[in-house]
Amino acid sequence: MRNCLLPLAAMILLGLTSCRDSKITTYRVPKEKNPAMPAAPASAANAPGATMANTAVTTANGPGLTWTAPAQWTAKPISAMRKGSYAITDDSGATADLSITAFPGDVGGDLANVNRWRGQIQLAPLAAAELASATNHLDVNGLHLTTVDFTGGSSTTPQRVLGAIIPVGNATWFFKLSGPAALVGREQAAFATFLQTIRASSATP
Repeated sequence: MRNCLLPLAAMILLGLTSCRDSKITTYRVPKEKNPAMPAAPASAANAPGATMANTAVTTANGPGLTWTAPAQWTAKPISAMRKGSYAITDDSGATADLSITAFPGDVGGDLANVNRWRGQIQLAPLAAAELASATNHLDVNGLHLTTVDFTGGSSTTPQRVLGAIIPVGNATWFFKLSGPAALVGREQAAFATFLQTIRASSATP
């Protein structure tokens, strides 16, 4: 019996020795972080070139104007900036644009506004002393119109602007016909007749 117990004791002793030599290994698992969200894309308002498109432009309120457009002018939808808008085309597909806008105050005065139009067709700005000779004046239906007629652009694609600046109350209205010089020239008489139809109204059209 004693001989049978010796192997058993030896096995127990071996097991205890093995347990003393074993080490319990633990691992620290880092807490899982929430995945980083991708950066939001730039909004349209912050995209290059989009600032002006999304910037609110103050237009004139209060007393407005009415007019009668020639039958050959095609009315286009008005926008936040335009009180009226027309397209004029010819048989070749060339198109001129008639825009009607109105803004509070004098918008910088006649010289600044005339030079803005000149710049749009690549003409140099006028000096203050040159303004009188570059403009004409009409009194129509109780309104005072300052009118201009400029041709610019390149020699191969000349552009022309016919315009009228009209103070109305505390605002200034702008009527501008612009496009290929030949087409605008064809519509010059119609534009002159059109200006004669402009009248003051009690509300903005």
